[in-house]
Amino acid sequence: MATDITKIRNFSIIAHIDHGKSTLADRLIQRTGGLADREMSEQVLDNMDIEKERGITIKAQTVRLEWKGHVLNLMDTPGHVDFAYEVSRSLAACEGALLVVDAAQGVEAQTLANVYQSIEHDHEIIPVINKIDLPSAEPEKVRAEIEDVIGLDASNAVLASAKSGIGIEEILDAIVERIPAPKGDPNAPLKAMLVDSWYDPYLGVVILVRVIDGSIRKGQQVKFMQTGTTHLVDRVGAFRPKIEQLPDLGPGEIGFITAQIKEVAQARVGDTLTDAKKPAAEPLPGFKEVQPVVFCGLFPVDAADFEKLRESISKLRLNDASFSFEMETSAALGFGFRCGFLGLLHLEIIQERLMREYDLDLITTAPSVVYKMRLTKAAGEAEAKEIELHNPADMPDPNRIEEIEEPWIQAVIYVPDEYLGPILKLCQDRRGIQKNLTYVGGRAQVTYELPLNEVVFDFYDRLKSISRGYASFDYEQIGHRAGDLVKMSILVNNEPVDALSMIVHRSTAESRGRGMCERLKDLIPRHLFKIPIQAAIGGKVIARETIAALRKDVTAKCYGGDASRKRKLLDKQKEGKKRMREYGSVQIPQEAFIAALRMGEE
Repeated sequence: MATDITKIRNFSIIAHIDHGKSTLADRLIQRTGGLADREMSEQVLDNMDIEKERGITIKAQTVRLEWKGHVLNLMDTPGHVDFAYEVSRSLAACEGALLVVDAAQGVEAQTLANVYQSIEHDHEIIPVINKIDLPSAEPEKVRAEIEDVIGLDASNAVLASAKSGIGIEEILDAIVERIPAPKGDPNAPLKAMLVDSWYDPYLGVVILVRVIDGSIRKGQQVKFMQTGTTHLVDRVGAFRPKIEQLPDLGPGEIGFITAQIKEVAQARVGDTLTDAKKPAAEPLPGFKEVQPVVFCGLFPVDAADFEKLRESISKLRLNDASFSFEMETSAALGFGFRCGFLGLLHLEIIQERLMREYDLDLITTAPSVVYKMRLTKAAGEAEAKEIELHNPADMPDPNRIEEIEEPWIQAVIYVPDEYLGPILKLCQDRRGIQKNLTYVGGRAQVTYELPLNEVVFDFYDRLKSISRGYASFDYEQIGHRAGDLVKMSILVNNEPVDALSMIVHRSTAESRGRGMCERLKDLIPRHLFKIPIQAAIGGKVIARETIAALRKDVTAKCYGGDASRKRKLLDKQKEGKKRMREYGSVQIPQEAFIAALRMGEE
């Protein structure tokens, strides 16, 4: 039987990376008896190795807890900006949130982004100041910061330490007392939100749902309103955190269903489930298609691994519908795939999972963003075409391009005052437009508009190294803008290397090109003839380096004698080298590609 709606509390945990969100979830599970002590492991809800190592949550998880006669549904959401849409759906499934702030670090950028989303959903937010047992903890200062920066009343914030188990019961009591019960009509037609979905090798696609109205039970025909498909529910249950099968899920409840769905792509996050026979009038608001933002090529180091890579990418795609791929070939790197990702962290995670879980050695081409191009009208065409460009190698003839638009983002950077100067310089160097600069305690909050193209290379790494890890960075897309963009090609021995071509702004093209040529000069081994390395825009060379030839000492056997004899031998060698340069091919080792594509500081 469905739980009494007045006894249900649905909440999520909002926190910046590494502020103790997963550890707090562990303690809540342990305290409410979700798992016995012997079954506990560190970070129960983060079940991927990468999640545990990096201290980040990648997939949303849910767990049902019992406390003093109430049912508490905890949604553990990702904290990173790449997964912002998933976070928004998880928050839409709740009525309240725990805002976890590190007592030593204070409020950070991603905390803010997710808190504002939570406030938009009219959530009751309970501030939790975590890690109060650290020697550097300043709970009172952080309490004041929450009030100043976010504008939340933090006078009744719960002081806790998830690691030591301090304040866990107070948090559970606050959830019961302060978070409102959900609303819903059990007799209305079924309306449930699809919060998340993942692939299980035994059950097929498991769908996480939050029931708004009506109820969902085994044997029911449900319809996905956005995709228009119908499925028969064959299992209904909840995670406590072990799977527990239930007869049905009523209004306000969060649980899972399986319906013999084979692909995650069919179960889109944010979709509305309704009864196929008695459907709801309209779907829930807020659904949107997730579009990849960053594209790059993935190629196996060993060409024989191509089939293995295809298989591995297909398996990952089963679990991650926001990741897209298509085949591509490169003259330099052979066969591979052009893949689309939600952002740089998403790219890194997919790459690392392919290397770890499937034991693949990969080369990743320089990441690029999606450009919009307006082409001039060609003969026989009714109107000018607009195209989207994912791969710099596919750039059309420059004479046909009327305008190129690149995506821009609005970035919010939090940084301690002493690192502010270099951070501002970094943003200016990346063509940033400063929008705002305010102070919060001893830290500056800077808002910049930046081209995404300048951010995808190494902006995040530079930001962290300049600020010694203290700066936090959060961004949102603000649309496309026209820019003076050009395709820069790299030529080795007068042959273009397609894997190294990139789209850059004309103002930074020369420094980018020079940096790439210098790096390649150090990476490509010397051959028996001179090798020119050039960066070019169209037919114009903007940077050049030359790798000197290795030469054999042909005059070693001549001691004494006439100088003309040596001259003759040297001229013969010169002639041979000239011929060799015409016909000789340059071997670029794989390591050189990998190192050149790992863009260092320009």
